Amino acid sequence: MILNNKIEHKESTFWQLDEILISHTIIDYKSFGRNQFKNETESVRLHFGLKGDYNFNYRQLKDSFQLSGHHNNIMYSNGLDIEVENKSKIIETFGVNFTTESFIEIAKNGNEILKRFADKVVNKQDCILSNQWKTNNFKIQQVIKEILNCPYQQELRNLFLLSKSIELLVLQTDLYDPKKETTFIKKAIDKRRIIEAKEILISKIENPPTIIELSKLIGINEYKLKKGFKELFGTTIFGYIHENRMHLAKKLLLETDKPGKEIAYEIGYSSPQHFSTAFKKEYGITPNTIRENPDSVIK
Repeated sequence: MILNNKIEHKESTFWQLDEILISHTIIDYKSFGRNQFKNETESVRLHFGLKGDYNFNYRQLKDSFQLSGHHNNIMYSNGLDIEVENKSKIIETFGVNFTTESFIEIAKNGNEILKRFADKVVNKQDCILSNQWKTNNFKIQQVIKEILNCPYQQELRNLFLLSKSIELLVLQTDLYDPKKETTFIKKAIDKRRIIEAKEILISKIENPPTIIELSKLIGINEYKLKKGFKELFGTTIFGYIHENRMHLAKKLLLETDKPGKEIAYEIGYSSPQHFSTAFKKEYGITPNTIRENPDSVIK
């Protein structure tokens, strides 16, 4: 249930499995303000912020959080009562809700942080994996994209979504492993600027700015930009550009009739030959081969 009078438009997509509910929501707010969201469902939620800034007060946890851009955490409560204060007109979120029974069964095979969290779920103790929300790294972003663009139907679709939901759980708990704690980017403003850098790269993937240009656009020196980007997203700036170009190329090859030459230039390669070489190095096959045999791609 949503209690509000400030929402202009709300678009939600749901995928219901036996013990998992996946949701993707985009809310377009009329103005800035507070809205209350309630339900009486007991579940474990893998929560991912994809776009927008907001604060929210989680009544069951007796805690408040200020969130910006890409972020994630895992939460459990018996029922939900949160108040959201939107700082952006558009908020986009993605979530995977496990029943407590299914989550406990999966988590018992996880790492120590996941097992400790599962113990709290067993005891019906409202909890959150960490008070420090992590940034969605490149792998998490790609898995979410794969779910949103699921190519399968019926039974295969359910199997695919189940496997990807568990993959997200694995990626999240690995991200929160204390042994992999990141410490370089400490200020919230620096984190927001580096997230802004990522958004700039995505919007200009066909002709991305140089690192020098990007550092000037966001107001951070080159060293902090490069080191901070690797820390937050788990890949270099050049690696991020390359991976996104490859994923976009694969999508265009499989879902459109555009010639390979046109795709090469569209995603920013100087020649079809350079594109074909990069694609084959990434996927093990040529762009033409993936069209002739879509199942041949190895990742």
